[in-house]
Amino acid sequence: MAHRTPTERDVGLLLLRVTVGGLMLFHGVDKVMGGVAGLQGLVAQHGLPGAFAYGVYLGEVVAPVLFLLGIATRSAAFLMAFTMVVAVWLAHPGDLFVVGSHGEYALELQVLYGVGAVVVGLLGPGRFAVPVKGALQKL
Repeated sequence: MAHRTPTERDVGLLLLRVTVGGLMLFHGVDKVMGGVAGLQGLVAQHGLPGAFAYGVYLGEVVAPVLFLLGIATRSAAFLMAFTMVVAVWLAHPGDLFVVGSHGEYALELQVLYGVGAVVVGLLGPGRFAVPVKGALQKL
């Protein structure tokens, strides 16, 4: 196979993965440091078992790390986008059509994380990803 040189697309995908995945990871680290007790109550208010709150570790820690590294990128991207949908459903359902006092969309951060993840999920990780073989490569 001939050696490919990096393209603007590869660099752009790397920047998008590092930005979206890195910033999402900060939210996950906060949950690791502070725990999920607050989320358990929120989940229970919506009729789900409190244990579901631990899923935040998958969506905000494991998936962003994989996303950053370009490993199982499409699966990680789907999980991150799903996490944002759940976050809006649980914590921000009244903000769907809200504009803030400075003209910003109330859910701009959640939309940025969710759509950024979907874009990378659709396009793949690009050339700058940790090379893997086998089952992880197909995810």
